[in-house]
Amino acid sequence: QVQLVESGGGLVQPGGSLKLSCTASSATLSDYPIAWFRQSPGQEREGIGCISSNDRFTYYENSVKGRFTISRDNAKNTVLLQMNSLKSDDTAVYYCKAFNARGYYWGQGTQVTVSA
Repeated sequence: QVQLVESGGGLVQPGGSLKLSCTASSATLSDYPIAWFRQSPGQEREGIGCISSNDRFTYYENSVKGRFTISRDNAKNTVLLQMNSLKSDDTAVYYCKAFNARGYYWGQGTQVTVSA
Protein backbone atom coordinates (compact mmCIF):
# COMPACT_ATOMS: atom_id res chain seq x y z
CA GLN A 1 0.00 0.00 0.00
CA VAL A 2 1.36 3.39 -1.02
CA GLN A 3 0.66 6.12 1.51
CA LEU A 4 1.06 9.63 0.20
CA VAL A 5 1.28 12.77 2.28
CA GLU A 6 0.97 16.28 0.86
CA SER A 7 2.34 19.29 2.70
CA GLY A 8 3.26 22.91 2.16
CA GLY A 9 -0.18 24.43 1.76
CA GLY A 10 -1.25 27.63 3.42
CA LEU A 11 -2.46 31.17 2.93
CA VAL A 12 -0.71 33.30 0.32
CA GLN A 13 -1.45 36.63 -1.28
CA PRO A 14 -2.26 36.92 -5.00
CA GLY A 15 0.95 36.93 -6.98
CA GLY A 16 2.75 34.93 -4.33
CA SER A 17 4.33 31.48 -4.43
CA LEU A 18 4.05 28.19 -2.59
CA LYS A 19 5.83 24.88 -2.93
CA LEU A 20 3.87 21.74 -2.19
CA SER A 21 5.47 18.40 -1.40
CA CYS A 22 4.20 14.88 -1.91
CA THR A 23 6.06 12.24 0.05
CA ALA A 24 5.51 8.53 0.45
CA SER A 25 6.04 5.80 2.95
CA SER A 26 6.39 2.16 1.97
CA ALA A 27 7.08 3.10 -1.65
CA THR A 28 9.69 4.69 -3.87
CA LEU A 29 7.99 7.55 -5.66
CA SER A 30 10.43 7.48 -8.56
CA ASP A 31 8.82 4.16 -9.56
CA TYR A 32 5.51 5.92 -10.21
CA PRO A 33 4.15 8.58 -12.49
CA ILE A 34 2.75 11.27 -10.22
CA ALA A 35 -0.16 13.56 -10.94
CA TRP A 36 -1.33 16.63 -9.08
CA PHE A 37 -5.01 17.43 -8.73
CA ARG A 38 -6.98 20.13 -7.01
CA GLN A 39 -10.54 20.52 -5.83
CA SER A 40 -12.32 23.75 -5.04
CA PRO A 41 -15.52 23.86 -2.95
CA GLY A 42 -18.47 22.69 -5.01
CA GLN A 43 -16.24 21.69 -7.91
CA GLU A 44 -15.04 18.37 -9.23
CA ARG A 45 -11.47 17.34 -8.63
CA GLU A 46 -9.38 18.39 -11.62
CA GLY A 47 -5.98 17.28 -12.79
CA ILE A 48 -3.46 20.06 -13.23
CA GLY A 49 -0.31 18.25 -14.21
CA CYS A 50 1.83 15.16 -13.99
CA ILE A 51 5.37 13.88 -14.24
CA SER A 52 6.54 10.60 -15.69
CA SER A 53 8.35 8.04 -13.57
CA ASN A 54 11.61 8.66 -15.42
CA ASP A 55 11.24 12.47 -15.23
CA ARG A 56 11.44 12.77 -18.98
CA PHE A 57 7.94 14.10 -19.41
CA THR A 58 5.77 16.62 -17.66
CA TYR A 59 2.33 17.84 -18.59
CA TYR A 60 0.37 20.85 -17.40
CA GLU A 61 -3.17 21.99 -17.91
CA ASN A 62 -3.53 25.38 -19.57
CA SER A 63 -4.85 26.87 -16.35
CA VAL A 64 -1.44 26.44 -14.66
CA LYS A 65 1.00 26.20 -17.55
CA GLY A 66 3.86 28.64 -17.18
CA ARG A 67 3.10 29.21 -13.49
CA PHE A 68 3.37 25.74 -11.92
CA THR A 69 6.28 23.30 -12.13
CA ILE A 70 6.36 19.65 -11.10
CA SER A 71 9.70 18.10 -10.21
CA ARG A 72 11.21 15.31 -8.16
CA ASP A 73 13.68 15.19 -5.31
CA ASN A 74 14.48 11.49 -5.36
CA ALA A 75 16.93 11.79 -2.48
CA LYS A 76 13.97 12.82 -0.30
CA ASN A 77 11.48 10.51 -2.04
CA THR A 78 9.41 13.59 -2.81
CA VAL A 79 7.56 15.14 -5.72
CA LEU A 80 7.27 18.91 -5.66
CA LEU A 81 4.71 21.31 -7.05
CA GLN A 82 6.15 24.81 -7.31
CA MET A 83 3.34 27.33 -7.72
CA ASN A 84 4.12 30.89 -8.77
CA SER A 85 1.99 33.90 -9.67
CA LEU A 86 -0.87 32.48 -7.66
CA LYS A 87 -4.40 33.71 -8.29
CA SER A 88 -7.55 33.52 -6.24
CA ASP A 89 -8.81 30.86 -8.67
CA ASP A 90 -5.97 28.61 -7.49
CA THR A 91 -7.61 28.31 -4.08
CA ALA A 92 -8.31 24.62 -3.56
CA VAL A 93 -7.28 21.47 -1.78
CA TYR A 94 -4.33 20.01 -3.66
CA TYR A 95 -3.78 16.27 -3.95
CA CYS A 96 -1.06 14.08 -5.37
CA LYS A 97 -1.77 10.73 -6.96
CA ALA A 98 0.60 7.86 -7.68
CA PHE A 99 -0.47 5.32 -10.23
CA ASN A 100 0.69 2.32 -12.16
CA ALA A 101 -0.82 -0.78 -13.75
CA ARG A 102 -1.69 -2.18 -10.35
CA GLY A 103 -3.72 0.75 -9.16
CA TYR A 104 -3.63 4.30 -7.87
CA TYR A 105 -3.11 5.99 -4.53
CA TRP A 106 -4.16 9.39 -3.20
CA GLY A 107 -2.87 11.58 -0.45
CA GLN A 108 -5.16 13.37 2.00
CA GLY A 109 -4.66 16.78 0.41
CA THR A 110 -3.32 20.13 1.55
CA GLN A 111 -5.27 23.39 1.52
CA VAL A 112 -4.03 26.33 -0.54
CA THR A 113 -5.80 29.64 -0.08
CA VAL A 114 -4.94 32.63 -2.23
CA SER A 115 -6.37 35.78 -0.74
CA ALA A 116 -5.40 39.33 0.07
